[in-house]
Amino acid sequence: MSDIVPACADFVLGSLSVLIYFQVWMQKVKSKENVPLLLWINHPLMGKEGILERIKNIFLWTFVFILLLEGCGPMENKVTPNDNKSSSSVPSWAKEAIWYQIFVERFRNGDPSNDPTPVDMVGSFPDKIPSAWKITPWGHDWYSHEPWLDSIKANSFYSKIQARRYGGDLQGVLDKMDYIKSLGVTAIYFNPLNDSPSLHKYDARNYAHIDRNFGPDPKGDALIIDSEVHDDPTTWKWTSADLLFLKIIKEFHSRGIRVIMDYSWNHTGKSFWALNDIRKNGKKSKYADWYIIKQYGDSTAPVRELKYEGWGGNNPYMPVFKKDIIPSDNKVMPFEGNIHSESLKKHIFDVTKRWLDPYRDGNGSNGVDGFRLDVAGEIPMGFWREYRRVVHSVKPDAYLIGEIWWLEWPDKLFNPKVYLEGDQFDAIMNYRWFRVARGFFGQAEPILNATGFVKEINRINKGIDKEHLQAMMNVASTHDSPRLSTSLFNKTMDKYKSKPSDDPEYKIYKPDERTRKEQIILLIHQFTFIGAPQIWNGEEIGMWGADDPDCRKPMVWDDIKYQDERAAYDRAKKRPTDIVKQDTVLRSFYYKLCMMRKENPVLVYGDLFFSLADNKKMVLAYDRMLDKEEILIVFNRSDSLRTIMVPVRQEGDFEEILSDIPGSFKSIDKKIELRLKPLSAIVLKKKS
Repeated sequence: MSDIVPACADFVLGSLSVLIYFQVWMQKVKSKENVPLLLWINHPLMGKEGILERIKNIFLWTFVFILLLEGCGPMENKVTPNDNKSSSSVPSWAKEAIWYQIFVERFRNGDPSNDPTPVDMVGSFPDKIPSAWKITPWGHDWYSHEPWLDSIKANSFYSKIQARRYGGDLQGVLDKMDYIKSLGVTAIYFNPLNDSPSLHKYDARNYAHIDRNFGPDPKGDALIIDSEVHDDPTTWKWTSADLLFLKIIKEFHSRGIRVIMDYSWNHTGKSFWALNDIRKNGKKSKYADWYIIKQYGDSTAPVRELKYEGWGGNNPYMPVFKKDIIPSDNKVMPFEGNIHSESLKKHIFDVTKRWLDPYRDGNGSNGVDGFRLDVAGEIPMGFWREYRRVVHSVKPDAYLIGEIWWLEWPDKLFNPKVYLEGDQFDAIMNYRWFRVARGFFGQAEPILNATGFVKEINRINKGIDKEHLQAMMNVASTHDSPRLSTSLFNKTMDKYKSKPSDDPEYKIYKPDERTRKEQIILLIHQFTFIGAPQIWNGEEIGMWGADDPDCRKPMVWDDIKYQDERAAYDRAKKRPTDIVKQDTVLRSFYYKLCMMRKENPVLVYGDLFFSLADNKKMVLAYDRMLDKEEILIVFNRSDSLRTIMVPVRQEGDFEEILSDIPGSFKSIDKKIELRLKPLSAIVLKKKS
C-alpha cells in the first residue's frame, strides 16, 4: 500500500492542476479577459453548451478513465524504461572476462583441521549420518561405496552420496591461486559460499557469513554467528572464514582477476535462522511473512510440525520465500511483482552491500565484483530492478548474471530478452548457446547442420543488444550439467536423461578420441564467439562425468594419488578401467585459447558475420571484425578431408594464431583456399 499511495497522489495532484488551469482559462475565454487573440474565438459555439464545455467534459472523463487504469496501480505493475544510464550499462570487464568456476567443497582441501563433521551437516539431506561416517578420501573411486555409505537410509546411490564430504575449503583456493592465474583466466565465479550444512550451499543457514567449514575455525565461527542479531547488520562481525575470503578477494584482485559470488534469494535451507524463529514463535514471529507457511508448528503437539512450501517440488530442505506475483494467478515466467516482505528485502540488500563494500568505506576494490543469481526466473522482476539499483548504488561496475534456464522441461529454454534490457541483469548463463553449439559441433540432440546452426544462433540472439550478448557467460559445462566431454560422448539431449540413474546405457567412462576432437572444435568456437567463455573447474585437465552429482567429482591434482575408476553406478555392470590423472596437453590448449582471446579484442568487441555454411560438406565459417581487424574461423565438422574456398571481408595476408606451427595464407579475390582435416578447425588473423 505504501507504494500505491505516492504514485496515486502524484498523479491526482498533477492532473487536477491541469484541470483547474483549463477551467480558469475557459472562463477567461468566455469573458474575453486577458486571453491572447489567437486563443479567443468569437463564435456561438463558445457559449454555455458550446465546444469548450464539450472539451472540458471529454477531458474530465478521460482523466477519470486514465486514473482508474493507471494512476493508482501498484508500482511493480508498471514496466517503465530504465533511464539511469550508469545502472543500465554493462561493465566492460565482464565482456572481456574469461570465467573460471569454482565449487569450493570439491576444489582443494587445503586445511584438514576444518573438515566438516556430522554436527556441521545437521539440516541437510540425509537427516541421519551413520556413526561410522568419515570424510571421503580425495582420490576415492567415484562409484565405489565407502564402508558407511550403505547404512544411510536412502533409495539410491545418488541420494546416499549427498552425505559425502571431501573437505574442500578456501585455503585450498588460496594455495592454488597461482595455478588459476597460470590458466589465463580473468574472473572467478564461486558457487555459493554462504554458511550452509550441505555440500552445495544452496540451502543457506546464514547469508551474511562464509561457510564455517571453509575457514580455519568452524567452532569459533559458529559462536560468533550465534552471538549476532541476524537481521541487524550493525551486530555482524567477521568470522575467520569471512576474513579468509576477504584475503582471497584481495589476492585475486592483485592478480588482475575479478570475483563474483553465487546467491539464491529464492530460498534458504531449513536451518536458516529466520525459519528457526518461526518454529519457535509461530505466527508471532516477525519473519512469518518471509516464507509461504502452510501450517504452523505446535510445541504442545509434537505431531503438528511446521510446514512450508519448498523449492523444486516442495523440497523440505529448501523453503522458498513468499512473493507477490502480478497478476496473482500467473504461473508462467517471467513474473511481474516483487518479494513480499520488506524486511526480507532489507536483509538481502544488507548482505549484498556487505560483500560489495565490506569495510563500508566506499572503496569497492575490497569487495566482490558482482553476483550470479540462482533460479532468477522464479523471482518477480520488480525485485531484480530494485536489486540492480541497490547493487549499483554501491558499486556501479558490478556484474549481475541470472540463471535463466528452463521454460518447459526438457525441450524449451527460456528467452532471456526481458531480463536484458538494462534494468535487471547484464547477462545470463548462456545454456541456450551451448545447446545450439553441441547440436552442430557434437551432432547431439537436437542435431543441427551448418545452416541450421546459423539459423538457431540468429534466433536465440534476436532482440538482445550487442552489449548484453558480449557479456553473456557462455557455459560449456557447470555444476548442474554433465562435463563437456561426457556430454559430447553421449548424444542424447543435453541435461535430459544424462546420468546412469535415468539412462542405464549412459556412458560414464572416459570419452574416446573422437569425442576429444569434437571437444576441441567446440572450444575453439566458444573462445571465438560473441560472449565471455567459461571453464568449469576441472575441464582444463580433462575431467569427465555425467550430470549432477557426477559432474561434482573432486578436482584432479598432480600431487594426489587417485584410485583407478573401476566401479560402475550399477554394481552388476562392467565398465572400462580408467586411470585418473591430469591431462596436461588439454590444459596447455586451454591456455592457448585464453591467450588468443586476451590478445585479440576483436574476439570480444568485434561484429560477427557468417561467411560459409555448407550442409553437404558440413563446413562452417564466420568472421569477427573490429575496424580493420579481422579474424576468420573455419570448421570442418565432417569425417572427410575438405578443400574449401572461404570468403573474407578484406584482401590480404592471413596467418594462423592457434597452431603450434603457424601457416600463412593469401586471399585472392577476397577468398582463401583451405584444406581441413576431419573434425578440425583453423583460426586465421589478417596481418596488419
